[in-house]
Amino acid sequence: MTDTNDKTNVDTGTNLDTNVGTSVGSDADIETGRPSPEGQPSTAPRLRASGLSGGRGSATAFRDMDLTLHSGSVLTLLGPNGAGKTTTLLTLAGLLPARGGTIHVDGTALRCGRPLTANRAGIVLVPDTRSLFTTLTVDENLRVAATRGGPKPKEMLDVFPALEKRWDVAAAALSGGEQQMLALARALIQQPKVLLVDELSMGLAPLIVSDLFKAIRGIATDHGCAVILVEQHVNLALRAADEAAVLNRGSIVLRGSAAEFTANPERLEQAYFGAVDA
Repeated sequence: MTDTNDKTNVDTGTNLDTNVGTSVGSDADIETGRPSPEGQPSTAPRLRASGLSGGRGSATAFRDMDLTLHSGSVLTLLGPNGAGKTTTLLTLAGLLPARGGTIHVDGTALRCGRPLTANRAGIVLVPDTRSLFTTLTVDENLRVAATRGGPKPKEMLDVFPALEKRWDVAAAALSGGEQQMLALARALIQQPKVLLVDELSMGLAPLIVSDLFKAIRGIATDHGCAVILVEQHVNLALRAADEAAVLNRGSIVLRGSAAEFTANPERLEQAYFGAVDA
C-alpha cells in the first residue's frame, strides 16, 4: 500500500452524542475503550499518541494525530488505498520516524523511530506481508518470537487450534489463512500491549477472514491489549471493532462507534469514496 500526503486529526470518544456523519475538526482525537466505572480509579491508556505527524520521503502522510486506546479496545481505520493508514501503523511501530508528536504506552513515553524500543514497550505490528520466516516451521516461527517467562508456543493453539496439524510444516507451505493465523500467533506470543494489524483479510477466503476477526476480538478482550486494525473488509472489521474512523485523502472524514457506522452504511460509503468533506 502506498500512502500519499495526509493530514489526520481524529476524535472518536466512547460516548458519542452525534451521528456517524459527524465531521472532524482540526484539533481532533480518537479515544477508544470504556471509561472506568464511577467511583473506581481510572487506568492509564494502553496507547496515547499526541500531535503525531509522519510520512515517507518528502511526503507528509498525517499530521497532528491524537490517539487514545484503552486495554481491550479495538479501533478500525478504514479508507481507500493511499489514505495514510499503513504509514500510521509503521510510525507507531517505530519503523518510520515520527516528524512530530509523542507516543506513550501505559503512560511511558517512547523515543519515536526506534522499532526495538517500540517492541520492548509492547507495540507489535502484523504487517500486510505477514513477514514470516518461510523456511522455518510453525513451531520454529513461534519459538523465535517467544520471550523469556512468556507463553509457550503450544499455548498459541488455544487461540489458533488449526495450526496444530501444521506444527512441523514450513511457513512457506501453509495456506494463506494458516499463514495469517501464524502471523497473529507470533504477535500474540510476544504479549503485546498494543497490537497493530495491517490488512488482515488480504487475499483470503471470506470464511477464513471471519474466523480471524473473531480471533482479533478475542485477543483484545482476553489478553487486554489495544488493537488498531487497518482493513478493507469493512463489515467484518466493524463487527470486531469498538470504534471506527475513515481516512480519505489524508484526513479523517468520518468517525464514531462501530455500531454507528453499521447503522449508517450510506454515510459510511460516502465517506469511503470521498463524498463527505472533513
